[in-house]
Amino acid sequence: QKALKLENPRIGLLSNGEEEGKGNQLIRDTDALLRQLSMNYIGNVEPKDVMREAVDVIVADGFLGNIFVKTFEASVSLVSHAIRDEIRANPVTSLGGLLATPAFQRVRKRTDTFEIGGAPLLGVNGVVIIGHGRSNAMAVRNAARQAALAVEGDIISAIRTGLQELEGVIHN
Repeated sequence: QKALKLENPRIGLLSNGEEEGKGNQLIRDTDALLRQLSMNYIGNVEPKDVMREAVDVIVADGFLGNIFVKTFEASVSLVSHAIRDEIRANPVTSLGGLLATPAFQRVRKRTDTFEIGGAPLLGVNGVVIIGHGRSNAMAVRNAARQAALAVEGDIISAIRTGLQELEGVIHN
């Protein structure tokens, strides 16, 4: 809520299927816990749901989340290079590509992970934004901006409150 400035963000659990009961034991247990919390949890989501912006926040363990991000980056890169090659194939498509440059720039802004900069690392007592090992200057700047927003929005207090609610659910 605080980081995205959304009153009721849609939260999904990254899984191998949308149906309840999908995934390994960790995903099934996490799904059961998230269903008990007072948030806009929509259930399991697949990567396609994330790409279609059906959720505002995805929950994943570090391993699965990292694979998702790397697959997303590779897919965007593959499609971008294929489009660039096809546009450069002849003068007519080159002209079309030139005319479509503003649209391509908007798509790039939405799909370039360096535009985000990084993601919060949970489990530490403070704001830590973890970025890609090959982050460029723009990514580092955007990660620093995210860290500043997290501090300004008192994200740590919000996380503590959420964890206390989760503790109550676990112990009941």
